[in-house]
Amino acid sequence: MPRPLWTGAISFGLVTIPIKVVSATENHSISFHQYHLEDMGRVRTRKVCELDGEVLSQDEIGKGYEVAKDRTVPVTDEELDRMPLPTAKAIEIVAFVDAGSVDPVRISDSYYLAVDGQVAAKPYTLLRKALERSDKVAVAKFAWHNRERLGLLRVRDNALVLHAMRWPDEIRSPESLAPRDVELEEGEIERAVQLTDSMALDGISGFKDRYREALEELIAAKSEGKELPEPREGEEEEPGKVMDLMAALNASVEAARESRGEEGEGGHATVHEMKSGTRGRAAKKTAKTAKSASAAKKPAKKAAARKRTAS
Repeated sequence: MPRPLWTGAISFGLVTIPIKVVSATENHSISFHQYHLEDMGRVRTRKVCELDGEVLSQDEIGKGYEVAKDRTVPVTDEELDRMPLPTAKAIEIVAFVDAGSVDPVRISDSYYLAVDGQVAAKPYTLLRKALERSDKVAVAKFAWHNRERLGLLRVRDNALVLHAMRWPDEIRSPESLAPRDVELEEGEIERAVQLTDSMALDGISGFKDRYREALEELIAAKSEGKELPEPREGEEEEPGKVMDLMAALNASVEAARESRGEEGEGGHATVHEMKSGTRGRAAKKTAKTAKSASAAKKPAKKAAARKRTAS
């Protein structure tokens, strides 16, 4: 088991479940050091006091909050530990909600909750069973890294998982980012839906970090004095190029079908029924187009009749 990051308990009504918090994820990113290009000497980040210029060790550094430009209030770890927070040593469940009601944007880091001793096995299993049977997730509060946080508890492979969550006021509104209303043809929307069907998968477990693999190949080649791997060829779009949306959708659908060994346009396409409001708008649009076409044909018929009379 990974080293516990925090120990405490889950507070579930009058039930207390001793637990250990361990990270649910691993970081496989490749990290680089900074070096002086001239002599390859290591460049390090040092913590220096701006008053006397001395390099400080970690035990010489404390916390403080700047209340004014030239006034900082020191705050010690002991003072933080004595704060009257009910969530200081407990993950306090405050509500149960439907899983679909939680905005994924609010979910942050994930942690597994492991039982801390045999006495925790029964209440731990009880909470897990309750979450599974009710098909809900638990909303909890807990204090960590000198701040109170909001969390989400759910079940994954018979284990409880804690997702740290952002508070509502930490989520920015996307209102100003959304594009203005644009006109779309029903055929374009339908083709886009067909593209989602062509690219549908049962799961995402097969995806790999191709960039990290390529980076490992580059580092291995340089360390062994070999030639660097050639860049993979690929088509690049010209910047600022105007795109034919329907042509791009058609090509994307065909490419997705071919990659999955499915039939092209000659095969059976999936038909998506339009909603009543959408069907009505499409019908009006079709009728309007037909009316315009009919009106355009009438002058031509009258001209032909006058020609026959004249002859």
